[in-house]
Amino acid sequence: MSWDIQGLFRLHAKGIARSLMRRGMSGEAAADITQDTFERVLVRQSTLEGATNHNPKAYLYRVSRNLGINQIRRDALIRTVDLDSEEAREQPDPSPSPEHIVYSRQCLLQTFRALEQLPARTRTAFEMHRLGERTIAEVGEELGISTTRAWTLIHQAYRHLLSATEEE
Repeated sequence: MSWDIQGLFRLHAKGIARSLMRRGMSGEAAADITQDTFERVLVRQSTLEGATNHNPKAYLYRVSRNLGINQIRRDALIRTVDLDSEEAREQPDPSPSPEHIVYSRQCLLQTFRALEQLPARTRTAFEMHRLGERTIAEVGEELGISTTRAWTLIHQAYRHLLSATEEE
């Protein structure tokens, strides 16, 4: 025995939509979820025969409630703005300005120049730690120095980079 989806839709679609609107959904969202509810039931009808044949109305309301909860969760994660609203026109462009790009490149060039001024061992220790993502103990072991000496070299490099980039 199969469900009469058309009959169930005629009997329960308005009630399902009203129950979704009582939960705070807009009329359009409630109508969409109501259609999704019946689509789900239609697609899964063959697997539902034995388990839910006794009360299709309760099953439809449960499916619509679950879909409504999922929709509310999605809406909470994603902030939407109507494109015709004033708020949308006031949204800043997320791409960096040309001035910011030039400034960032200048800062990067200053940092490279400051790195070139460092003694070879200090620079190597700094690059292994900062760029190679090695711990201070690993840097010390690889360079054949104590952990304390490795920390000192890296600390000196940081201090030099900060002083060199602040001056310019």
